[in-house]
Formats: sequence, structure tokens, C-alpha cells
Amino acid sequence: MSWRAQWTAEYPSRRLERRLLLSLALTGLVLVAEVAGGLLTGSLALLSDAAHVFLDLFALALSYGALRLAALPADDRHTYGFHRLQVLAALANGATLLVVAFGIFHEAWARFQQPAPVLARPMLVVAVTGLAVNLAVALVLGEHDHDDLNVRSAFLHVLGDALASVGVIVAGVVILLTGWTLADPLVSVLIGLIILAGSGQVLRRSVHILAEGAPEGLTAAQVAEAMSRVPGVAEMHDLHVWTVSPGYVTLSAHVVLADQALGQAQGVMDGLKQVLAGQFGIEHTTIQFECANCGQGTVACVNGGERTPVGVQ
Repeated sequence: MSWRAQWTAEYPSRRLERRLLLSLALTGLVLVAEVAGGLLTGSLALLSDAAHVFLDLFALALSYGALRLAALPADDRHTYGFHRLQVLAALANGATLLVVAFGIFHEAWARFQQPAPVLARPMLVVAVTGLAVNLAVALVLGEHDHDDLNVRSAFLHVLGDALASVGVIVAGVVILLTGWTLADPLVSVLIGLIILAGSGQVLRRSVHILAEGAPEGLTAAQVAEAMSRVPGVAEMHDLHVWTVSPGYVTLSAHVVLADQALGQAQGVMDGLKQVLAGQFGIEHTTIQFECANCGQGTVACVNGGERTPVGVQ
């Protein structure tokens, strides 16, 4: 194995870190250009887009910092390591986006009440430049697996910012051709709605993970039914499936074994782990074998797939 292949295999996050740093540099250039362009031209749409770019920069910085911290090893006080820092970073990013969106709406309303002059030509130049850089950043981040909540949120924000740049370009063309300056705050409202939609998605997923929710598209009942069909399993109870961080799913369950020799228990364990990893991608498991129901939790599933009407925890 070459040194490059070994480096990539041992440190898979290094490539992502480099992409995030490149994205930070490019996005920082866009931010400087749009703030300067917005102040010089008097364009609220351009300044609104700059606010979105700032939050993209903030999201990328949080993602980078959380990625570095999440790589720290587990210790006696943090037995799962620091993977949740990535989720907390995404939550902070979503909350800040929400505040900025309402700030844009407030300023746009003031512009509707009292329109201000806008220099359309410089506004167009800055917006086109911003669009080109945003598309470049989207290509850089687009190669990464978007199951990572932080990187996915940053990617969506960059795409949203590219759409916002398109909106600024449209507003600039309208003002240049017609002189209708209300196109500027109108586009600002649309940009605010894009930011609002992105923040809602990030907040929903972050809160779901922090509330120990199961992975998207997976239910504990589905997992219980699949586990119950493994030969040697008589019943399951006290089943829990939760997400530590995107891509890091854990499971714990009590499994009542059918009457069999003790030496067959390892085969049952191997079958359960194969089903969990193969069908659901769950590799971090804690499974307790029992000869009879201990009475803890609720019955999740009995052999054959029948489930009780009670909820599965």
C-alpha cells in the first residue's frame, strides 16, 4: 500500500477537513466581496445574501471544529467519545440561521415602506462572482457522503446561497431594465425564506438526534421483527435504537433465547449482529441474553414477528 493510500485509509476525515478549509477560504472571499458590494451599491438583496454567506462561513467553521473534536478518543467521562459535538454544531448553526432570516424580513419590510436607490451594475458584478464561487464550493463539498449532518447542512446552505445569488442577479437585471427598486427587498424576502427552510431542516434533524431518536427511515418495530426471525430467538424486550451522531447508530436489547444448548448462544449472537449490520447498518450493539423475560421494559417482539400493541422504546 502506498503512503498516500495508507494515509487516506488511516485518516478518512483528513480529506474532508481539507475540503472544508478550501470551502472556508472561498466563502470568506465571497463574504468580503458581497459586504463591500452591498454597502457601495445600497443593495439590501446583496447584503441579505452576504448575511447568508456569513452563516455559511459560520457553518463551515463549526463543521470543521466539530469534526476535529469528534476525532478525539473516548475517555472515562465521555464513553461515546465526542461525536455529539457535530450535532451541537449543527444545532447552533440552525438556530443562528433562524435569527438571521427574521432579521432580513424586518429590514425588507422597512425597505418596502421606504424604497432606497440601488446601483444595479455593480450589484450584478458582485452577485455573478458570488454565484460562481458558491457553485465551486458546492462541488467541493458535494463529493462527500451527506449522511454527515454538519457537512450536509453546510452543503445545503451553500446551494441555498447559490440560489440567493441567482435571486440577486434577477433583481439587478429588473432594476437595470425597469428601475423598479422594490425588486431588491422582494428578492431579500425570498432569500430569507430559503434560509428559513434550511434552518428548519437542520434544527429538526439535530433535535431528533439529541432526543435519542432512531435514524431517519428506521423504526424500532422493524428492527425487532427482523431480530425475532433469527433462529434461536424466542422473545425480545427493552429494545432501544438511537443515534449518537449521523452514521453512528447504537442498539440495546434483552433477548430471550429458545430452549437450546448453551454452546448455541454464540451462533444466535452472530446471527443477530449479521442481521443488524446487514439490514440496518447497526454495528454498535449491546444485547443481553436471558432464559426468561426479566420484566424490564416492554415486549418488543416474539418469535414469528408478532408484536404487542404497546410501543417499542
